[in-house]
Amino acid sequence: MAKAKDTAPRAIHIQNRRAGYEYSFLAKYTAGMVLVGTEIKSLRVGNANITEGYCTFGSNGTLWLHGVTIAQYTQGTYNNHEPTRPRQLLLTKKEMRQLHDKSQEQGLTIIPLHIFISDRGFAKVDIALARGKKLYDKREDLKAKDQKREMDRAQY
Repeated sequence: MAKAKDTAPRAIHIQNRRAGYEYSFLAKYTAGMVLVGTEIKSLRVGNANITEGYCTFGSNGTLWLHGVTIAQYTQGTYNNHEPTRPRQLLLTKKEMRQLHDKSQEQGLTIIPLHIFISDRGFAKVDIALARGKKLYDKREDLKAKDQKREMDRAQY
């Protein structure tokens, strides 16, 4: 007798761990991703890298995700996707307008933080409007983190 196939989606969480160290976040948004072919299958397996990712606005006002690598699906045929192609992000008009206006300021960029699969099975990406940290900001964050760790140890 064959086993029943588990249809519950596996939790996929692909994170940009360097983002919190390199940037300070001003605003966070959740956007949908336009994927083609075998990209969603490869994402569900967990084959993606977003550490080099960034977002830009196209000529017609759409938001594009660049620098994200979604590896080719191992069981794909000649229909496999290109791993590093730009992908369109889906946001509401209001959110797009806010991001476009704020991203024009000096020193601000839009970076991906986290890729996940929603409850309905759609690929989503958390993006943030961010400002790059200076070296002294990074040192202050590490100092605060160490102090918090020492206080937690002292309580036990």
